[in-house]
Formats: sequence, structure tokens, C-alpha cells
Amino acid sequence: MNSIIGAHDVLFLVLDTLRFDVAARELGAGRTPHLARLIGGAWEKRHTPGSFTFAAHQAFFAGFLPTPADATADQTRLFASSFEGSETTGPRTKVVEAADWISALAAEGYRTMCVGGVGFFNLRTELSRVLPGYFAERAWEPRFGVTDRDSTQHQFEFAAQWLGSSAAGDRALLFVNVSALHQPNYFYARESGPDDLESHAAALRYVDSQLPVLLHALARRQRQTFFIVTSDHGTAYGEDGWTGHRLAHPEVWTVPYAEGVLP
Repeated sequence: MNSIIGAHDVLFLVLDTLRFDVAARELGAGRTPHLARLIGGAWEKRHTPGSFTFAAHQAFFAGFLPTPADATADQTRLFASSFEGSETTGPRTKVVEAADWISALAAEGYRTMCVGGVGFFNLRTELSRVLPGYFAERAWEPRFGVTDRDSTQHQFEFAAQWLGSSAAGDRALLFVNVSALHQPNYFYARESGPDDLESHAAALRYVDSQLPVLLHALARRQRQTFFIVTSDHGTAYGEDGWTGHRLAHPEVWTVPYAEGVLP
């Protein structure tokens, strides 16, 4: 990350609530072609540091991204605040003095932008201003939220306009919290609820269909883009009697993850 930061734009895309099993199945069946081209093969199975949006994102912005589910895999972090004795900080890690890497990149000249999605980003309360508050620029509108069936279209179009307004030499850190997979998502599969794995998968296919809007906007810029695409947590649809998230269940803790440079 020490060679990437400064030379690349950064895209941090969180597909809120996306389960690993659904992401892997849809990708394997060829039903998310744009995500397939972006990540270049398969999702990596990882464990999230938080079982719901607020906790997970607080950890993400401090540098604690989802960790590999394979215990033998390299656990070195991409970003870390300076912390004596950290066992996951290594030569590849971008170490910052700030408590979060978002404001650290702003101090290094990045334009930091947050396109909100779920309620923790809606800027309407003190709590829902905490996560967007890490960014110099933040936006949320009702059409970005969980109840709008076209939320991802609206979010990506807004993000594309934001990127287009940047000066040619600007370095950009764009974060988008994609809300479509979060409940309610039944309307991507049928006229009425409840949500289920089928509608969860349908919501992911919808998000995939909108991805070119964002990727084309990044491709028009004059520098390469390093991307992180992940979920903040999964959710349960009746497994072992559990429904929802903010609970300790494998379907909640296991998330898809990918990183790399845009092809």
C-alpha cells in the first residue's frame, strides 16, 4: 500500500449485508458478470470484525478489514494506525499516525468522498453522522436508502458525477455503502415479503447490473484505481432459528472480499 497510495485512486465499495455463500454461488453461475470481471475470478472468504454495519465500519476505517478465513493465510493488514506491538502490521502496510486511514489519506491530498446507503449513513441523527464524518465530503438522500428499489443506480450515478467534478490531477478516495442487499430486499424477486435467500441473490444481481456506471466513471480518470470490495456482514434467513444480523452465526461472520487494481 505504500507504493499504491499517492499513485492510485482508491475505491472502497461495501455491499452491505452480502452473504459469502450467495456471492460465491451467483458468481460461479455467471449471474454477476461485472463483479466477476472486476475481481478477476473468485471471491475470497473472510471473517468480518463486526456483526452489524456500525461496528464493522468503525473497524474498517481503523484499518481492520475482514480477515482471511484460512488460518494459514497472510493476515497482514493494508492499513493500520501506528500501534506498538501490532502483529498484523508489516512492510506492505500503510501505517498512519491518525486513528483512521480515511482522514490520513485526506491529509496526504486525497479528496475523500462518502456516498451513504443504509441508515447509519443517513446524516439525520448524531449517530448516523459518525461514519460519514470520517470523510471530507459526504452525501445521502432517501433515494440512496434501503426502501428505494433503484438505490444502487442512484448511488452510482451520484458517485460518477462526483468523480467527474474532480480536477484532472485530484487523487480520489471514493467510498460507497451499497444499501440494496439490506432488508427489505423482497422487491427484487416478488411483490411482497418476506425477504429470503432468493431475493438476497436477486438484489445482488441488480447491484451487479449497475456496476458499469461506476467503473466507467473511474476509467475516465487519469490514474489507476486500487479497489476494495467486500461486505460488512452477512445475515441469517432462518438458519438454526436465527433471522437477521448483529448476532454470532457463521452466515453473519463470513463475508466475500476482493482487492486489486482495476483492469
